[in-house]
Amino acid sequence: MGSYRIGWTAGSQVRPDHAGHRPLTRLATAGLATHVFFELGAGVGMPAASVLGPVPAAGVWALGTGTLWRAAGTRRASGDAVFAVCNGVGLAAVLAHLRGWPRRRTRLGLPWLRECEGLGPELMRFYNPILYAWGAAALAASLRENRSAPRYLPLLALGLVPLFIVTQHAEHWRLREVASRRPGWWNRRLRQLD
Repeated sequence: MGSYRIGWTAGSQVRPDHAGHRPLTRLATAGLATHVFFELGAGVGMPAASVLGPVPAAGVWALGTGTLWRAAGTRRASGDAVFAVCNGVGLAAVLAHLRGWPRRRTRLGLPWLRECEGLGPELMRFYNPILYAWGAAALAASLRENRSAPRYLPLLALGLVPLFIVTQHAEHWRLREVASRRPGWWNRRLRQLD
């Protein structure tokens, strides 16, 4: 697949090798950030907090998602493969949540989490929409953006779903252990599980 023309700006043609602003990839990135910081704010930690601690993990996630957000809006089409993989990995992470935690089916037949990572049923009305928005954005970005990347790249990332299920549960157990030894504001909900 080659480069393609995006359109016109202020009377001049956009460079043909420019990928545009990748709004769907940016939306998926915002979904990822919302997901991890919702978990932290809710008191169940966030990915990598059991190893790095809450502040360094938050810093890594803020830096990573901020960098991805900026790059998605500025990188040329030559960077499409990276964004295709990121969108595929994001979709795999959402599917791992929806497959790896207790759930029920909605009237439409979609999985709806009853509990996830210690958040409890009372937060699922917020958490499920975050996951679905993130997943929908990642799927839409995989289908509509990053067209110079091979189309199979996001599909390959879906093979990570089983690994993500295992790592989510392992991180949850590590976070519970940390909460019992070093209680704090960031793991307060996990202490209630013991």
